[in-house]
Amino acid sequence: MDSISPTACAATLDNMHHLANKIKGLYAIADTGTLDDDELFEKVRLVLAGGCRVLQYRDKSCDEEKRLRQAVELAKMCRHTGAVFIINDDAELARQVNADGVHCGRDDATVSETRMRYPKLMIGASCYNSLPRAVQAIDDGADYIAFGSFFLSGTKPQAKAADLETLQQATKILEQPVVAIGGIVAENAKILISSGASAVAVISGIFSTPDTLLSSRKITALFDEQTGSSAAVNRLNHK
Repeated sequence: MDSISPTACAATLDNMHHLANKIKGLYAIADTGTLDDDELFEKVRLVLAGGCRVLQYRDKSCDEEKRLRQAVELAKMCRHTGAVFIINDDAELARQVNADGVHCGRDDATVSETRMRYPKLMIGASCYNSLPRAVQAIDDGADYIAFGSFFLSGTKPQAKAADLETLQQATKILEQPVVAIGGIVAENAKILISSGASAVAVISGIFSTPDTLLSSRKITALFDEQTGSSAAVNRLNHK
């Protein structure tokens, strides 16, 4: 694991996007590699009904008409429920459909380039298992960062493994939201939440389960439990 001194993180919250504090709870990633239009919209409806706070649209095809059509519909669904809507890898599409933000990976446009060209978008950055990369991303203009893969991922089986120590240290030195991703299901999400993850990004763990609504509710409930536990501790500390 990369290490970094807390003092090395000079980034402040001054320029953070006003919606960044909504990057919390269940962060669903709708990957169209396994979903057609009807499945996509129905499953997203269920995920949003299950308490999803953030939805990311990921489509790696070159079908521009399909991407625009699907993104427009998902943007409407998110606006209706109040969920944050993020586009993976395509800031121009995010601008076209009035999405809240874009998520940048290692092979996508850089954070600094995206920030320069699209100053109104919220920007997320994949940082894998690297704290220095996270600090650099924030210095370059990222509003939240993501670490992973924490568990074996069927979507990205070759993804580099991330560890809990990285997640725990990141939440201590960064004030921006920290998202955990990679092979997450209701049964293993709790340890990531208790380690400080602001949100858990889930694909197969909700979209490929027999009951998408129930799977979403289970993960949402873990955050509710964590919030309740924290509130109880605060009450005891103030007695």
